[in-house]
Order: sequence, then C-alpha cells, then structure tokens
Amino acid sequence: MTIEQAPHTALITGANHGIGLALTRRMLSEGWEVIALIRSAFTEDDPLIRGALSSRQLRIYKADLTDFAQLKLALQAITSHETQIDLLFNNAGGSFPELSFSKQGRELHYELQTVVPYILTMELKPLILRGKLLTVINTSSNAFMMKRRFDPATLERPAKFAKLTGPYADTKLALSLWTSELAPALAAEGIMIRSADPGGNNTMRSGKKSGIPFWLRPITRMFFPEPTHGAGLLYQAALGEHSRKSGVFLIKNQVTPLKFTAYSRDILANVQAIYQQEFRPAGSPS
Repeated sequence: MTIEQAPHTALITGANHGIGLALTRRMLSEGWEVIALIRSAFTEDDPLIRGALSSRQLRIYKADLTDFAQLKLALQAITSHETQIDLLFNNAGGSFPELSFSKQGRELHYELQTVVPYILTMELKPLILRGKLLTVINTSSNAFMMKRRFDPATLERPAKFAKLTGPYADTKLALSLWTSELAPALAAEGIMIRSADPGGNNTMRSGKKSGIPFWLRPITRMFFPEPTHGAGLLYQAALGEHSRKSGVFLIKNQVTPLKFTAYSRDILANVQAIYQQEFRPAGSPS
C-alpha cells in the first residue's frame, strides 16, 4: 500500500501581481498549495488561477499589509484555517512615487518592506514549525549595493525622498540586515531564513504611478525580463543549492556580503519593539 504525501504549502505575500504572481503560478503548476496574502484580487482571465481557486489549491486572505488592524484579522484567519506552512515568501513590496506614511505613522516602504515581514515571520512561526521545509525567504533588492551612506535613524520618517535609491533601497537593506541578525535564533528552532534579490524585472503597470525614475522606465520596458525571471531566483533561493544556509543574502543566486552590518542589531531591535509594543495584543505571550 502506498501512502500519499500531502502537498507542500507556500504562503506568498503580494501573490497577485508581478513576481509574486509568476511565483504563485510556478508553485501551483508544480503541485504546491498556495496561500495568498494579498490586498487586491487576482486577474479573472487566468485559467490556472481560476482552477486552483476552485479546487482550493489556492486560498486567498486579504489585507492591506501596512494597516495593522487588517493584518491582524488576516493572520487570525490564516492561523485558524491553515494547518501548516512549509515555505513563507515575504514578497510584497514596491517602489512608491512619493513620500507616504502608513496608518501607524511610519514611512510606507519601511512599514511594508521591513517591519511587516518580521511580523509575518513571528506570527506564522507556529505554522512554519509544523511544516516540512521550515524556510522563510525575504524579497530584498540589490538597489542598496551602491549606497555610500545609510542612517537607520531616518527609516521611519525620512527627511527627504528619492525614487528607488531613497526609502525603497534603505528599507530593503534594513530587511536583509535584520534577516541576517535574526537567523541564528531561528536556526536554533530549525527555521532557515534568507533574503534574496530577484533582479531587475519589468513589473510596470500602465496607468499606475511608479517609483521607478523616469529615465529608467524605457530601459525597464525594453530590456528588463518578465517577472518569471525574478520568480525563478526566489524559487532557487528557497529550494536551490543554498537551501540549508541561513542568514545569507543572495544576488543572482550567489551569496553576497551585506553592507552596513554594524546596524543589524539596532534594526532588529527596532522591528522587534514595533512588533511587541504595537502589533501584539496587550497581555499576549511573547
């Protein structure tokens, strides 16, 4: 008698557009179950997505991730209805066109790309520990590699704004720094966490304001690959040759040293404080 193994389950944030959608489609086509944590709906003209929704291979939970009230409700639903998570992709992000702030009062890139991935990792850890792969992949960027200055004190409320090279790059760097700092503690529990750059991808949407500088837009349209490229790099970061390494930062699937590591501990302490003091309900266990 053969015993069928349950399919692996991946939770993907930002699963309905760009790299996240390409990653979702790849995982579904390979038989994975996918939990999508998204703000808006999937396109209705995708047969693979429609079929997966119908069969419950794809399950949707909705929230604006930068709104802690919505995020709490979505996480409560996930932890109530899902039994395990083998692989968590903290993928949601974006380059915004102007300085904006979350409902909690922090700069929007910082909330979405640095703080929320930490919250998701902590809140979903019990489900990850029930899974088989015990892996977290944080979508980072190589946009910060050319930076000569970095001041973590400005992450929450920057005094000035620059597209791509400003808060977007700074908060992706902060994400990779806390990932590296947290990795030993998670590894002690059996969880591997890494950050990975999905490379340049053409994820531009017509009619939507973009945080991509105007000079880079035609280059993006003409020369950048489709989002399947970035999805492939995230897939390799999770399941490829570095699958047993924790805390590393990957560019083109190669382990790459991080800059400004002297700030790693402070950044981790800051996101931990936000999580404990603002997100977790009063009196809840740590």
